Amino acid sequence: MATPVYSGGARAPQRGRPRDASRDDALRQAALEVMAEVGYRALTMDAVASRARAGKATIYRRWESKLDLVIDTCTQLASQNLPEPDTGSLAGDLREFLSSLAAFLSGPVGKAAQALVGELPHEPELATAFRETFLIAQRDVLRRILERADHRGELRPEAPRGLAVELAGAALIYRLMLTGDPLDVAFVERVVDQVLLPLVAGGQ
Repeated sequence: MATPVYSGGARAPQRGRPRDASRDDALRQAALEVMAEVGYRALTMDAVASRARAGKATIYRRWESKLDLVIDTCTQLASQNLPEPDTGSLAGDLREFLSSLAAFLSGPVGKAAQALVGELPHEPELATAFRETFLIAQRDVLRRILERADHRGELRPEAPRGLAVELAGAALIYRLMLTGDPLDVAFVERVVDQVLLPLVAGGQ
């Protein structure tokens, strides 16, 4: 039977003793850390088990393959609590959200994302899960920030919202993936003040 591309959670065990759900996050975190260090191709279930101090059978009761484990980890990352700010202003919301996203990407998540991106053309299921969870989650927050700004009368009627969402993410990913320059507060402020606000805000 075909395995779903992603399910929003680890696979329910088919046999054996009941799964201890409290171990799921620790195993996902171990997978993330190992992938950040060695990349997707060199990631093994043995390495994840060693990092998590768990038996390999514990992992296979949850995920049938490395691909399943990584897809589920991407799905859970997308649901983690990056703040969705509501400061009362477009500038404040953008600064707070992009600063949080930059900090998120500056840790193991960013290194793991770098390892995954090169594999996406070769792993269609992984590419679909990565785009439809990890990427879309951030885009949806940015879209809602712009919607609230529009309701407050902060956006120009013709503001290119979709382009603004793409540019916000692209600026961070460009630094993360290509230049290696820091994703610091000063950079986020320049993106907001010199790119995003002039692009969409009224009176600019």
